[in-house]
Amino acid sequence: MAQNPVINRFGRESGGNYPAPSAGQLQGMYDQPAYAGPRQGQGFMTLDDVVQRTAAMLATIFVAGAIAWVALPDSLFVPGLIIGAMGGLVLGLYMSFTGKVKPATALLYSAFEGVFLGAISRVFEQRWDGIVIQAVAGTTMVAAGMLFVYKIGAIRVTPKFTRIIVGATFGVVGLMLVNMVAYLFTPGGLGLRDGGPLAIVFSLVCIVIAAMNLVLDFDMIERGIRNGAPQKMAWLAAFGLTVTLVWLYLEILRLLGNLRR
Repeated sequence: MAQNPVINRFGRESGGNYPAPSAGQLQGMYDQPAYAGPRQGQGFMTLDDVVQRTAAMLATIFVAGAIAWVALPDSLFVPGLIIGAMGGLVLGLYMSFTGKVKPATALLYSAFEGVFLGAISRVFEQRWDGIVIQAVAGTTMVAAGMLFVYKIGAIRVTPKFTRIIVGATFGVVGLMLVNMVAYLFTPGGLGLRDGGPLAIVFSLVCIVIAAMNLVLDFDMIERGIRNGAPQKMAWLAAFGLTVTLVWLYLEILRLLGNLRR
């Protein structure tokens, strides 16, 4: 008689003498997470881990930004702005492409971003009083709103949805780079950042895409927790969430500036 192929999973193939698992063993296999789990001595990623690490990164950004805002002299303002932007960009690209996000690199990235955000925010605030508070409030409201719609299931993260948002993100980033190059040849570049109607529309599009990226971040965190990702992955999740929040804040700040022109 031909053997049942299902039984082969339990070692009884080809006349083996391994016993079938008991009901308790089957229940244990069912209760295990889909991910094989971290190595011995490591824990699983939890929501508290992600929240704590995200809070640490945002706190570092706030402190570094406050120092840059208050203590950065006018003679060092432009160098500080460039160093903060380039340092954050280099570290951000490194962690994004390698996936190696450690506490030191994550917090150093946050410090660079804080210097950049503090300097650029001071420029906007000096020109339009109260705009930074409005941008912070807007960022908080958008993030809270996207978390709410995600939790109630109003937006479902499907493979198609993910492809669309990732493609749109690369698209707007590519347009930003082309616009920067166009600045070298044409005043105002493509008009995406010159404060005109096209710039306002582009900022709105970027805000929508950044908000959708928050949904992807929330889904990645939830799936990681559900599948038993190792605890060290919490830094990667916190890094992704922080990057999206920084982008969202900058786009809202820029939109408010364009609207006040």
